[in-house]
Amino acid sequence: MSFVNHNGRLISQNQSFLTADNRSFRFGDGLFETMLVREGGVRLGNFHWERMRSGMRLLHLDIPSSFTPDYLERQVFALYTANEHAGSCRARMTVWREEAGIGYVIQTSPLPAGAEGWNTDGLVIDIFAEGRKACDAYSALKSNNYLLYVLAGLCAKEQRLDDCLVLNSHGRLADSTIANLFYIKDQRFYTPPLSEGCVAGVMRRYLLEVLPGAGYSVQEQPVSPEDLADADEVFLTNALRGIRWVRSFRGITYGSGLTAVVHEQFIEKM
Repeated sequence: MSFVNHNGRLISQNQSFLTADNRSFRFGDGLFETMLVREGGVRLGNFHWERMRSGMRLLHLDIPSSFTPDYLERQVFALYTANEHAGSCRARMTVWREEAGIGYVIQTSPLPAGAEGWNTDGLVIDIFAEGRKACDAYSALKSNNYLLYVLAGLCAKEQRLDDCLVLNSHGRLADSTIANLFYIKDQRFYTPPLSEGCVAGVMRRYLLEVLPGAGYSVQEQPVSPEDLADADEVFLTNALRGIRWVRSFRGITYGSGLTAVVHEQFIEKM
């Protein structure tokens, strides 16, 4: 039997716990975190818990006094243990508003094969052109209202792509369906700032902290499709897969030399 953690209690994953009036179901009223969990705990756990608490404050959700990083880490790891995961797994914690406080559920599942390794073949990506993401105080959240990214993901699947990039309201690149965007030009790293509507990814934050300390030039600036077409290398980042090299964008082929170095230097040793 597999379990989920609902409000601090382990229950069967087949047991119902949501009602038709659930605000996350009806309105997307809440947020979530997707994490990589190992025997030693949650990778970049402090970044995840800080982002969750910050997002809850922004959404005016009541934060229980028990919602400390240590408590949340224990809740995730208790489920990891109950579901008898071996090695790494994926965990998702979803929080929503209830009449009296909040509700939450934690789920775990095995990682896809090869999720943590270097993606030797590279990704093939394009742009989802049917929608735009707002650039406001809420755009950095991993909100339960995720429709734009769902549709972009369906577009990628229909076009037999590995991922699609999402445009913001200015027609510039924000991020992808499940990742943040970086590109390299003349040995310099670039990524859209949060003001451009991208999700505040924990792996993005990690790289923005460690890359300058290792001597790399990193700049947050708006990114256009033309910038990407002129790039030397492109990669996507998220909490589960770390860095994923992009091989092709709209027929343009990229190298992977510096991206592979950074992956080995900062991701493989995490």
